Amino acid sequence: MDDPSASRPEPIAEQGFERKLVSDLLSAAVTEQRRTRRWGIFFKSLLAVYLVTLLVLSLSNGQSLTSLSGAGHTALIDIEGVVGSDPEASADNVVTGLREAFEDAKTKGVILRINSPGGSAVHAGYVNDEVYRLRAKYPDIPVYAVIMDVCASGGYYIAVAANRIFADKASLVGSIGVAMRSFGFVGTLDRLGIERRLWTAGEHKSFLDPFSPTKPEDVDHLKGVLSQVHRQFVDVVKKGRGERLKDDPNLYSGLVWTGEEGVALGLVDALGSSSYVAREVIGAEDIVDFTHKEPLLERLSDGLGGAVAKVLAKSVPAIQ
Repeated sequence: MDDPSASRPEPIAEQGFERKLVSDLLSAAVTEQRRTRRWGIFFKSLLAVYLVTLLVLSLSNGQSLTSLSGAGHTALIDIEGVVGSDPEASADNVVTGLREAFEDAKTKGVILRINSPGGSAVHAGYVNDEVYRLRAKYPDIPVYAVIMDVCASGGYYIAVAANRIFADKASLVGSIGVAMRSFGFVGTLDRLGIERRLWTAGEHKSFLDPFSPTKPEDVDHLKGVLSQVHRQFVDVVKKGRGERLKDDPNLYSGLVWTGEEGVALGLVDALGSSSYVAREVIGAEDIVDFTHKEPLLERLSDGLGGAVAKVLAKSVPAIQ
C-alpha cells in the first residue's frame, strides 16, 4: 500500500521560504557582479590615468611647455649635484638639454643654473667643450652661468664656458684644484687574523690598494697625475675668464670664496639670480626648463635596481 504522506504537497510557508532564499541568492550574486564591475572600471581608469601621466612625462622629458604667447624665452638647464656618469648632472644629460635649448627657435639666451660641489673632470670637460661648440654655432644665443648654493671644482669647470657668471653674495665658488681620496688599513687585517691575498701582473698595479703600504715612487707618480689634471683645470679657467681674473696667489689653490668675494677676484661677473638674468640681461622673462631627465620608468628602475651598485661605486676613490 502506498504511503499517503509521499504525495502530500509541501506546506505553502516552506515553498515561500525557498523562493525567497533563491531570490536573495540571485540578488546577492547580481549585486556582487555589479560591485566587481564597478571596481574593475575604477582600477582600469586609474591605470589609464597613470599610463597617460607616464606618457606625458616621458614625452615632455622634464621640460616645461613653451609659452603660448609666441614670444621668445630664456632656456634653463639645471646642473644639480655631483658631476659624473650616474647623476642627473652627467655630461650626457646636460649636453642633451643644451642642444635642445639651442635648437629651439624661441630661445633668446641660455642659463646654466649650477648647484654642484664638483665631480668628474672628464664629464665637466665634455660639457665645457659642448658649451663652446654651441656658442660658436649659435653666436646670437648667449650663455650665462648662475650659481646657487655652491659651484666648486667640476661645477666651476663648467661655469667658465659661459659668457658671464652670476652668483648670490652668499654662494660658494672656486675650489680650483684636484683631489683623490682613499683610506689606509695597513695592519688592520693582521690584528683581525685575516690573511690578505692579492695577485697582480704589473709592478705598480696594486698601488691604490688600501691594505698595502704606500711606496714613495707610487705617491710621486700619483702627484704628477694630479698636477697634470690641475694644470688642465687652470688652463680652462684662464681660457674662460681671461683678463677678468685677478692676480691672486690663492686663486688656484683649491680654496672657495663667497659670491661677493668671487666678484672681486674675477671668478664671478656680478650678483644676480636666474630670474634677474632672464629679465634684465637676456630680456626674455619667460623661462622654459630644458633640463634633461631620464623617463620616469627608467628612474624608478634605476632607483630600485641600481641602489646597491651606486653605493659600491661611490666608495671607490675618484678624482674631484
